[in-house]
Amino acid sequence: MGRNWTEHELLIAMNLYCRLPFGQCNSRNKLVNEVASKMDRTSGSISRKLGNIASLDPRHQARGVGGLPNSSKLDRKVWADFQGNWSAMAEKSESAFVDLMGGTVQKESVPETKQSSGPSEVRRTVKTRRLQTFFRNVVLSSYDNRCALTGIAVPQLLIASHIIPWSESESRRADPTNGLCLNALHDKAFDRHLITFDEDYRLVISSILKKSEIPEFQSTNFTELEGTELMLPHRFVPDSQALEAHRNSFIT
Repeated sequence: MGRNWTEHELLIAMNLYCRLPFGQCNSRNKLVNEVASKMDRTSGSISRKLGNIASLDPRHQARGVGGLPNSSKLDRKVWADFQGNWSAMAEKSESAFVDLMGGTVQKESVPETKQSSGPSEVRRTVKTRRLQTFFRNVVLSSYDNRCALTGIAVPQLLIASHIIPWSESESRRADPTNGLCLNALHDKAFDRHLITFDEDYRLVISSILKKSEIPEFQSTNFTELEGTELMLPHRFVPDSQALEAHRNSFIT
């Protein structure tokens, strides 16, 4: 019988679950094998734990593909801790994952600038980068690295968009249900409240973008897309209350 999982190890497993696209949480995945080697566990042990985590995910439960049902009490505790405070748990999880993987993942590098010259400022910068990295990884992987509106599948053109802005809610900064995967153009329009999504996840366009004699590019990328239904992620569905708050500040 294998050794029991520790809470620290579960932080790493949760991070791995969040960064892998649907269907890749198995023992054949390269990253799963790398994590297994670093943790001195088998790839089968890691993939089974990812299945235990998936069984706790309401999105998977609703689709009937939740994974293994025998999650432990500690699995459920760690899952609940993330749901209760994504920002705090994301920072711990990202830190644990980076420390484990060492040179196989990019570590935080804080430049010596006036804005980050002191120890406290350096810590804040590192924390911000960890949260941003976690949020981007989980949002993009949940949408299979595709824009939820257009299907664009070039990661360099994709943004993990916050529904409730980063500056407005510290507690939602790393919450994946506060995120959408959008291409850079539509992310900017969403951020400026020139587009939003209705209760059925359909695209709504501001009148500013629909004025007469608009360029063809603008028409193609905005007006003609109005009513397009957002492609939902395989986990961490956008929070309806966050989207409602966004609609309330939409520029009609």
